Amino acid sequence: MSWLTRDDETTLTVLVATSGDTGGAVASAFHNVEGTRVIILYPSGKVSGLQEKQLTAVGGNITALEIDGSFDDCQRMVKAAFLNKEISKECNLTSANSINISRLVPQMLYYFEAARQFAIEGKGEPVFVIPSGNFGNLTALLFAIKMGLPVRHVVAATNINDVVPEYLRSSEYKPRPSAATISNAMDVGAPSNFARMLELYGSDWPAMASQISGYAFGDCQTREAIREVHEKYGYVIDPHGAVGYLAGEAWLDQHPEDSVVILETAHPAKFSETITEELGDKVLEIPQRLACLADEPKVSIPMIASPDALISWLADQ
Repeated sequence: MSWLTRDDETTLTVLVATSGDTGGAVASAFHNVEGTRVIILYPSGKVSGLQEKQLTAVGGNITALEIDGSFDDCQRMVKAAFLNKEISKECNLTSANSINISRLVPQMLYYFEAARQFAIEGKGEPVFVIPSGNFGNLTALLFAIKMGLPVRHVVAATNINDVVPEYLRSSEYKPRPSAATISNAMDVGAPSNFARMLELYGSDWPAMASQISGYAFGDCQTREAIREVHEKYGYVIDPHGAVGYLAGEAWLDQHPEDSVVILETAHPAKFSETITEELGDKVLEIPQRLACLADEPKVSIPMIASPDALISWLADQ
C-alpha cells in the first residue's frame, strides 16, 4: 500500500474492525509505514489481554478505538464510514481486514499448497475445516474452488455464534447479536463475508449446502478439545483451533475415508488464562514478541457504539 500511494500527498487511513486477531496483524504490518495511519475498532472487554495489548500498545501511527459494544457494532461503524462518501474521500479510507478483497486473494495460496501436498502424498482431494467468525478465510477457499482447486468438501466450524451453520441446515439466514465465548475472534453475529458467499453460489442454498457443512460447539466442548489435543498429540491448541479440531473429528466420524486439513488460527499464548485453566501453567511458553507487550501501557480512545460517533471523530481528525 505504501508503494501504491508513494506519490499521493494525502495520508492513507486504514480503518478496520477486529474481533481479536486481525487488528493485531494490521497494527504490526502498518506500524510506522510512511504515509499511512491505522485506526482499529475493537469491542471493549471482549478480546484477551494480550490481544488488546497488540492493538493498544503499539503507538506511533496506530490508534485504537475501544468500542462500548460487540464486534458487530464495530463492523457496523466501519461500514458506515466507508459508505459516507465525504468522510471516505476526506480521510482517504481503505481497509486491511476481510472487508478488503485484497486480503482474501493471497489467502487462497495456502489452500493450493495444502492440496498440492495431498496430491503428492496420494491422499486425494482434501476436506478443509475452517474455524470461522467473519468467514473471510472460508470465502478465500471458495474463490480458490471457483478457480478450479479440487476440494472434496468445506467444513465451517463456529462457536455458539452459528448463524452460517444454521443457514446451511435450514436455508434461513438469521443474523443476531453475537454472544461472548472463549474463542472470541469468532464472536460474530452477522458475518460480512456471507454476502460474498451467497453471490458465489448465486443465492442457491442447495448448491452451497452441498459443498459446505457447518458445525458449532460451545465453550465446554472447546475446553475438552484443548485437553484432548494436548493429551493425544502434545500440542497446545488455541480455543479457535480447538473448535476446528472438533469439527474435523465430527466430519471424520461420518466420513472416515476422508482426509482433513484443519486450519489453526492464533498462538495459544494470546489466551493464556484459558490454556492455563485447562493445562496448567507449565505448558505455555509466551513468545518474546508477545511477552514484550505485557507491561506496555494500554492507550485507547473510548467510544460509544454509534456510526455517527465514529464519523464525527474522523471528521475532527
